[in-house]
Amino acid sequence: MKAIDILGKAREVVLRYSLCDACLGRLFGMLGYGLDNRERGRAIKTLLLMEAYNALKGECDLTLISRLAASGFEPALQSLAKVGVEVLREECYVCEGIMDRIAELVDMCIRAGEGYEYRTFQVGCRLPRRFMKREEDLWVTYDLGLSESIKSELTREVGKALQDRTGRKYSPVSPDLVFILDLEKWSVEVSIKPLFIYGRYRKLVRGLPQSPWRYGYDSRVAYRTSIEELITRPLVEMARGSRAKLHAAGREDLDVRTLGNGRPFIVEVKDPRVRSLDLKLAEKRINEGAGGLVEVDVLRFVDGKLVPKLKAFAELARKTYLARVRFSQPVSSEELARLEEEFTDAIVRQRTPLRVLGRRPDKVRKKVVYSLRVERLDGREARLVITCQGGLYVKELIHGDQGRTKPSVAGVLGVDVEILELDVIWIEEPSLA
Repeated sequence: MKAIDILGKAREVVLRYSLCDACLGRLFGMLGYGLDNRERGRAIKTLLLMEAYNALKGECDLTLISRLAASGFEPALQSLAKVGVEVLREECYVCEGIMDRIAELVDMCIRAGEGYEYRTFQVGCRLPRRFMKREEDLWVTYDLGLSESIKSELTREVGKALQDRTGRKYSPVSPDLVFILDLEKWSVEVSIKPLFIYGRYRKLVRGLPQSPWRYGYDSRVAYRTSIEELITRPLVEMARGSRAKLHAAGREDLDVRTLGNGRPFIVEVKDPRVRSLDLKLAEKRINEGAGGLVEVDVLRFVDGKLVPKLKAFAELARKTYLARVRFSQPVSSEELARLEEEFTDAIVRQRTPLRVLGRRPDKVRKKVVYSLRVERLDGREARLVITCQGGLYVKELIHGDQGRTKPSVAGVLGVDVEILELDVIWIEEPSLA
């Protein structure tokens, strides 16, 4: 687009609409480098004013000068004042003066961000629909294909000024805090990036649910708290957040402990006002507050994108269980040896267990049992060490679930098997890079 085309289109617009410097410049926002839209608009108005005073031809376009003056262009106002002409200022047709209130918006953002610890930020915006419609109408009417939107400029200019004022860094990618400008209400909201903290927990007692128990009274529930509450409460307090969610790599039944290296988890702390937590201190507070029910270690900050990876990992990770069982009748050493052989790299087909059928769809899953080792305790009791793929229902692997799991320990031995105790003693470490 040639310069004369720019001025020609700008003249058409200015003669009909009053536009502030920024809104005029934004109509040609993709042209020229090193200029902001306010500078671009002022330059265009300057050239139009120069054209309006064509001394060579002895012409003076008072109409154009008056329209420039009405938009608040000071040189045009001064020119008319010299000849005794007064012009009433008109509000900008597109932004209604908002582009001249950037400093106010920055002050509002700073106040809204008080009390929050953040290193990076972004600016979002909710604009009245009439602003965008007016701007879009100008683009279409005057065939302006190199314009920038008011939303883009407004968020950028507030972001630049906010960065200069606060020393924080403007970041469009995963910022700690987002300022949301609501120009209809003339207010600023803040949206805080959650904190994500990885760790591993050991559940040291039976009868403790992983999540807050919502199913009413259950005789199996020995404690009126949960793993999630014990782990997240100190983190929420330290981060001064609103709430938190525990994302774990699988879960254990109420009557099952998790020992050994513990179960991987990620805690998501919502609306944290403090981000630089001392995670060693956090470990100490969690462990002391849990009173021997749960303990955590290896806490570290991670990216929230790892939560779905952790969930997917739970279905594949190798896990080792320790089960103490009782057979309905004595089992020979030969039968136990055959059991170990049968469950070396065995493919197990499990139909959804009867005990969870109401909560989960009825389907058949294939899982791997890598090894099963048996230690006889007496004629009818034994200890089983089972290493298997995540997502396998271990209780059903042992008792068979009325034939819904094949093969099973009970099925291979041809006897009923009662589970006396069951613990998770090792879970594979996830790769969360």
